[in-house]
Amino acid sequence: MKYRAINPELFVNNRKRFMRKMQPESIAIFYSNDQMPRSGDTFYPFRQNAGLLYLSGLDQEETVVVLFPDSIREGFREIAFIRRTNDHLAVWEGPKFSKEEAQAVSGIEKVFWLDEMPNVLHDLILQAKRIYLNTEEYERFIPPFPTRNMRFARLLMEQYPTHKYHRAQPILKKLMMTKSAFEIELIQQAIDITGNAFQRVLQFVRPGVMEYEIEAEITHAFLMHGANGHAYEPIVASGPNTCILHYIKNNRSCQDQELLLLDFGAEYGNYASDLTRTIPVNGRFTKRQKALYNAVHRIMEEAKPLLVPGTTLEDYQKEVAKMVESALIDLKVLSAKDIQQQPADMPAYKKYFMHGVSHHLGLSVHDLSDRHAPIQEGMVFTCEPGIYLREEGIGVRLENNILVTDHGPLDLMSHIPIEAGEIEERMQQAKVLL
Repeated sequence: MKYRAINPELFVNNRKRFMRKMQPESIAIFYSNDQMPRSGDTFYPFRQNAGLLYLSGLDQEETVVVLFPDSIREGFREIAFIRRTNDHLAVWEGPKFSKEEAQAVSGIEKVFWLDEMPNVLHDLILQAKRIYLNTEEYERFIPPFPTRNMRFARLLMEQYPTHKYHRAQPILKKLMMTKSAFEIELIQQAIDITGNAFQRVLQFVRPGVMEYEIEAEITHAFLMHGANGHAYEPIVASGPNTCILHYIKNNRSCQDQELLLLDFGAEYGNYASDLTRTIPVNGRFTKRQKALYNAVHRIMEEAKPLLVPGTTLEDYQKEVAKMVESALIDLKVLSAKDIQQQPADMPAYKKYFMHGVSHHLGLSVHDLSDRHAPIQEGMVFTCEPGIYLREEGIGVRLENNILVTDHGPLDLMSHIPIEAGEIEERMQQAKVLL
């Protein structure tokens, strides 16, 4: 872990909040993610299960957290099971958590080795009537293979078929959508690292540079400032690639008079940031590019104030769609006649703005959430309008991260350059220095 130690109070409070939502005589079990094979005997970098991490901070493979608020055994309301270390493991993989270190990180007093779990967990399950299991429940994603938690759920259901089973994810969704002060601080740290990387990019970009060279500059800035790395695959899209929403090849040469769309974010302490900027490769927007850029920037500034408690994301999306529609008419991309003749199920603007304006942000860049729940104080959203003119080979998207408060939305990225004039000025200053 590259990040500084997180105050365990965060995880202690998260467990208390979760246990208050559990039904009586229930036990909840959270398993770590699998280590994913890459090739041969190597693995992809380990990424902890968000639910387990949220409740414990234990950022290590082969970890299990158990919550049993009604346990009759003293000290067994919260338990962690961790991988038993040894000299061989220490030589090949480095040190793993000791019991004392796991206690310090999580605030969980009762820590066992993972090989002790079968007997301990069996005894606890027999005391309970209900079992909460942490299976994956993302709205727009179905895992193509059974996760560790899903395989564990099937095993328990075979061994204890007469218990009642409940889903942990609905509780986690409600809790994780609203961020504590500790979490906001971690997100802000990720954002600040991302902002530093963007400043570096403004000084680096010029005609002829490769997209992957820009990606390398971003990665360098992330790691130099203690980030885990990228919160998601970075998009470094020049010219016609600006119109590809999830372009990640990053292998094209950036050409004079083209736009460069950058969508990237640092991850710090496992919390994500998510920034998008669109800049001119040569440091000066053309007249058409600037008109499109300013239109998207206006939409963002008008959309941010709508992220207030009580609003639904569906209503918010509809309001922003009207702004996009108006902007497209001003840009002479659409006409009033196009709007009048558009099919009810396929508005004309969707050809040029086909994605959502906002999503929840937290332990994942698309954070666990209930998109149908009203917006509440403490939620963190992206705000990312865009317009993509494929026929002209230019696309513009801008994105900041917004904290919802009872006193109005707070832009956590307000310090990162976004005005067209400031972008040009900083890029021109960099040219002078070169």
